[in-house]
Order: sequence, then C-alpha cells, then structure tokens
Amino acid sequence: MHRRLPAESRAMTNRTTQTVVSFSFPFLLPGFDAPQPAGEYRVDHDEEVIEGISWLAWRGVGTFIHLPAMATQGAKHQMVSVNPADLEIALEKDHK
Repeated sequence: MHRRLPAESRAMTNRTTQTVVSFSFPFLLPGFDAPQPAGEYRVDHDEEVIEGISWLAWRGVGTFIHLPAMATQGAKHQMVSVNPADLEIALEKDHK
C-alpha cells in the first residue's frame, strides 16, 4: 500500500540553515577569482533528509556563501558554492 505524505511532510525533505561568519582580514577560497574583503558574510547550508532510517537525520548537500559582505551596499549580490572544509580552514586562519 502506498501512502502519500501530507504536503507539509513532503516539504520537510530539504532545509536550509543560515549562519553568519566573520572575517577580520581579506580571505581567498578555492575557486574565487580574487580575495574577498574582511567583513560578515551570510552562509547557507542546504541539507536533505536521509530516508529509510527510523529516526530523523540530515545530510549536507551544499554550502553557499553570499557575496559581497553583508555591510556592502549597492553591489551585485551572488551566492557562490563553497566546500565547508575550505571555509572552516579560512576561518581558522583568520582567527589566529
């Protein structure tokens, strides 16, 4: 027997968590054309539900940083895919 999930349950198969990271110094991540200035940057972490297990669990499927920094006005905004490990390394270097 097949059972359709209510619309609200189907909608919960993906989620996005937003965080803000802060750089005190200019930084460069792999794949960037140029260093980005110091500042606060919004980061989105996209996850999907892991199906087929008896508890609710999520798996990361993408991480995106919003460019330019949050305080920058009038500039063209874009989301750039980043490797979470590369972002973490850049943050650790910045905070040393």
